[in-house]
Amino acid sequence: MSAVPRWALLSAGGAPLFLIGGWTLAQAAQPDGFDPVRQTISALAATGADDRWIMTLGLAGLGLCHLLTALGLVTAAPVGRGLLALGGLATLVLVAFPQRPGGSTTHVVAAAVAFGALACWPALAVPGRAGRSSGPLQRESPTGSTPGLTARRAALAVSAVLLGLLGWFAVEFFSDGARIGLTERLLAAAEAVVPLLAVLAALGSRRRSGPTAPR
Repeated sequence: MSAVPRWALLSAGGAPLFLIGGWTLAQAAQPDGFDPVRQTISALAATGADDRWIMTLGLAGLGLCHLLTALGLVTAAPVGRGLLALGGLATLVLVAFPQRPGGSTTHVVAAAVAFGALACWPALAVPGRAGRSSGPLQRESPTGSTPGLTARRAALAVSAVLLGLLGWFAVEFFSDGARIGLTERLLAAAEAVVPLLAVLAALGSRRRSGPTAPR
């Protein structure tokens, strides 16, 4: 299997930097009274927001980073990579259709697709079937589980956590709750960090397996 290119580490690491750095700077540029617990990230890039270009650039960088990481994460299953790319593309769409005072259906749909795809992709990113041997060198751990099975369980757990955060945000959003901004930031930050963890895991696995196959 091909190795994950080193530049994928840059794109994966850039995602949380663009997102969190973007909203930190954009919030600082807002007038007094902006509430990050109640107000969404999109409000920072909305039409009429002060210095909206900051969060617009942050979201655009986030989307591009996800697209590049999906391209470089060659060790992941195609379905998982496709969902990661879809999340990046949907992020760029919501940038192109910012939040407006009267609302924007395209923006809301794009945000929903982005959040959903980025929550589900880890569960579908582990190649092969759980527990299936990849060859004579596949070894079981002392507990009887294979590395592939362990990776699949970890990926499912990650997606479960992300879907839980997505559900919490959805409840706040549709009930006009007081923690819409907080739940969205927790969800978005977690989804931005996961690709970085996946790339680091892939690079670490490559180092452990060694550059050459045994005779």
